[in-house]
Amino acid sequence: MTEELSARRRSRAEALDRRLRDCFTKAVSDLPEAGGRGLALVAVGGYGRGEMSPFSDVDVVLVHRTDVAPARVAQVAEQIWYPLWDDGVALDHAVRSADEMLATAADDVRAALGMLDARAVAGDTAAVVALRSEVLAAWRRTARRRLPELQRATRDRIERVGWLAQSAIMDLKESGGGLRDGTTMRALVASWLVDVPHRELEALRAAMLDVRDVLHAVAGRPTDRLTPELVPEVAAQMGFAPDQLDLYVRDLGRRTAHLATTTWRRLDAVLADGPRTRTAPGPRLDPVAPGVAVVGDEIVLTGSPDPADDPLVALRAVAESARRGVPLSAASARRLASAATPTEPWSPEARRLLVEILTAGRGLVAVWEEIDLAGLVDRWLPEWRAIRLRGSSSPVHRYTIDRHSVEACVVASELIRGVARPDLLCTAALLHDIGKGREGDHSEVGAPIAERIARRWGFDDADAATIGALVGQHLLLPTVATRRDIEDPDTAANVAERVADLEHLDLLAALTEADARATSPAAWSAWRSGLIRGLVAKVRAVLGEAPVPDQPSYDGWPAALPLPAGDRESFSVEVRPHHDGSLVQITATDRIGLLADLAGALSLAGQQIRSARLVGRDGLTTSIWEVTDAEADGARLSRRIRQVLAGEISLEERIGLGEASAAVPPQVLVHPDSSTSATVLEVRAQDRRGLVWTVARAIATAGYAIRSAHLSTFGPQARDVFYVVGPGGAALSPSDAAALAEQIRSLPL
Repeated sequence: MTEELSARRRSRAEALDRRLRDCFTKAVSDLPEAGGRGLALVAVGGYGRGEMSPFSDVDVVLVHRTDVAPARVAQVAEQIWYPLWDDGVALDHAVRSADEMLATAADDVRAALGMLDARAVAGDTAAVVALRSEVLAAWRRTARRRLPELQRATRDRIERVGWLAQSAIMDLKESGGGLRDGTTMRALVASWLVDVPHRELEALRAAMLDVRDVLHAVAGRPTDRLTPELVPEVAAQMGFAPDQLDLYVRDLGRRTAHLATTTWRRLDAVLADGPRTRTAPGPRLDPVAPGVAVVGDEIVLTGSPDPADDPLVALRAVAESARRGVPLSAASARRLASAATPTEPWSPEARRLLVEILTAGRGLVAVWEEIDLAGLVDRWLPEWRAIRLRGSSSPVHRYTIDRHSVEACVVASELIRGVARPDLLCTAALLHDIGKGREGDHSEVGAPIAERIARRWGFDDADAATIGALVGQHLLLPTVATRRDIEDPDTAANVAERVADLEHLDLLAALTEADARATSPAAWSAWRSGLIRGLVAKVRAVLGEAPVPDQPSYDGWPAALPLPAGDRESFSVEVRPHHDGSLVQITATDRIGLLADLAGALSLAGQQIRSARLVGRDGLTTSIWEVTDAEADGARLSRRIRQVLAGEISLEERIGLGEASAAVPPQVLVHPDSSTSATVLEVRAQDRRGLVWTVARAIATAGYAIRSAHLSTFGPQARDVFYVVGPGGAALSPSDAAALAEQIRSLPL
């Protein structure tokens, strides 16, 4: 069909050419000999490219030399335009001198784009060729100054109209990824500053023009909006089912938008660098993770380790792109799509990297789109095919289901301080609509699918069941809040029975908010959010205080290591492999500030702490630290710990408090009912080097001891629980506990 429709577009343009030539010939035939000299009819825009849909405007300019008499020009123009108006041609006409054409192109970017496709139809062909050459030369000469203006106009247009792949009603021309973006890219290429895959671009443009041709024929009028009532007939004429046409057009828009975004990004780099000389150095390779580097403004692969052998390379590359907000290069994404995938179930490190991707925030959107286009998402999540580019039946949705799910992850990343398990929250956010596109209620259908996916991704049975339950219940709170009387005690009791515990309620409340805010402002209005939060507060009262872990068990590890005799700061260290990292066990003489010193020593030794457990008994403190280094050197760690405990290194100078960098503020919670013998403090903050030292140091500086500690990391968030006691070994008073919590909140966490 593409070749047939393309031939029809050319045929329409050729028919118009013949008609315009006839009109021009008749118009100049009554003039004195050689009266048509210095006059020419010029096709611009889509007509200039020969791309005439059934109801396209005919953009044509009568161009004249400045020495041609105005009266003669006006006479010729009337004799051309009037017959065309009588024919019912949608004529967009103008009369300009060659100098005026150049001036217009210099002043108006859109006019300049149209003139780049200028084509002589009748009259002085040589003059038109010369004019087009001058316009093109001026465009190239001024491109560095003018392209930012075109970029701003493009962004404003997309902000106003939206993206073709995501819009409820698709505008084939003006939407991001539509026909106008295709012609804009042609202009960018004409500037000689940047290039695009020409064959792919023209194939996408031709396919979109085909859809518009059929749309015009079905509508019987000029339109670029593929409205729902026109979809069935357009689909039938193109050999699609209605839902297939919807997916087809959205995919064209998505691929065009990807080309355009990549082209603009490369152009930004060119404009930022300025003109390069032959001796200018190339971009620097900056390694950021094993197998991954930043080059210029892109994440790329280094080749070592080979992603074909190491499935973690793909996860690292995507995680770095999402976290840094730096695009993953299209070539790297394509390479990763054919590389190794993690063995199922995924390893703890693979799962950790996935969680880092899903909790990265706004940077997730672009990199997920990149790896989805490349095919990597299908390798990790084949169930994604069922929701990819599918529109929602609800008019309140502003995105397709797949983009909505990614946006829900972005919103969830802003809510992670309110939950104990951000990894479960963001995974459930990505999968909450995975049941759509299948028979049955999408929540009920999606719950077992999400649970299976979670197990495949390496979550244990309990966590996978929680993710499945969150997906199955993600409409529970808004449904109950808007359809039941939340003041009735039975309402909160019934919800409490379904969610079982406070930790699950917090996760469900955050998922509900993420889902609604990712849908549209109307879905999280003040009225709806107020009802839901009111219901959550009442359910919270029914459930009571969330449990907090107390004394840890070590799963076969000895309670304490033997200590060497005679040391002023006596301690022992033992290191064992653990998954893709190491477990470091440290036994030391107990004292206030010990945890801070040990955490600081590990940080100075280059160890990234994933989790830790600490307990003090009989004057000794035994701690177990999970670190990322699979080859942690016990002797080196011992030397660093000895230096810190002996006061030979100042942790304040080497680590320092730094500055708060987290976009999501930390939370410091006091759990007054979790223990009668200690004050339980929970800190939820951005995981970073020195975090444990910063908090433990503040507790020690206040004169309090840490009886036990339970430090965990979930994605970007550390959840650190400290059992704190005063000088007499008892829990702090409520006022002292509140003051300590406020002091920790004031730290740059």
